[in-house]
Amino acid sequence: MQAAGVVSVEEGAVRAAEAALGSIAAARAAVGTVIFGQETVVEEVMVSVLSGGHGLLVGLPGLAKTRLVDALGTVLGLDARRVQFTPDLMPADILGSEVLEETEGGRRAFRFVRGPIFAQLLMADEINRASPRTQSALLQAMQELHVTVAGERHDLPRPFHVLATQNPIEQEGTYPLPEAQLDRFLMQIDVLYPDRASEKRVLIETTGDREATAKQAMTADELMGIQRLVRRLPVGDRIVESILDLVRSARPGEDAALSKHIAWGPGPRAAQALMLACRARALIQGRLSPSLDDVAALALPVLKHRMALNFAARAEGETVPAIVARLVARLG
Repeated sequence: MQAAGVVSVEEGAVRAAEAALGSIAAARAAVGTVIFGQETVVEEVMVSVLSGGHGLLVGLPGLAKTRLVDALGTVLGLDARRVQFTPDLMPADILGSEVLEETEGGRRAFRFVRGPIFAQLLMADEINRASPRTQSALLQAMQELHVTVAGERHDLPRPFHVLATQNPIEQEGTYPLPEAQLDRFLMQIDVLYPDRASEKRVLIETTGDREATAKQAMTADELMGIQRLVRRLPVGDRIVESILDLVRSARPGEDAALSKHIAWGPGPRAAQALMLACRARALIQGRLSPSLDDVAALALPVLKHRMALNFAARAEGETVPAIVARLVARLG
């Protein structure tokens, strides 16, 4: 009886995976109708969402970060909202606040008016322009999945994802996110310039009298089903050990050759993020179990915002991507 039960569970997972593959392929194709090129960026954003986490998109203005998030909300069938972060933005502008109302009978009572954070997909545009107080209010909600206003708890909708953006070169009038808050983002996704062919397509497709729009490819319930499936995908012992080796060797004191360069490194949350991200990437690529290629491909976006180099290393020209590349090379 037990063996039959195990078989049925495995068969159920395979059937769910086959259905998920079709939905994921349709979603990527739908995003591709409005986002040209940037395949790696789209894949990493999809990995973040399918893993149930949040993503930090870092790139220069005009690289379609906002358009990508907007398209993703439509394609995945999510209630998406956007907040432009500014220095005068207050926590209540995001979380919501209580207002005093008077009924027809003359009775007064407070009513909670929900803020834009009560969405399934929130784009926090230029998150580092808001004050630390506002940043912490958002990031606490990202971790706890609820907000507390006037002593009352208000749960956020499910699923709930934050895709935040940052400009990597504009630092005047900004408040860089502390390391503990950066750690709450599953991945840091670098948005780079498109290649020539993709940029040519952008010129042709977006300057005419008609502009392509994304179409819905799945529902929020289907997305949550895929997120549950991601957590059920099996991971081999070799992959688990490789993730542990990679994350632990990125910490000071673990590797003699690299310790002299690292000021602080990733914690256990990084290993958890890499495990989930590898499962999600495997599913996106049509596989039911992650491989070392997934670990190598996702090591940098998962680790780079969770570690920092000391002054001596920076003076010698060392960089976090170079350190991570050296660690990944050892996995083979």
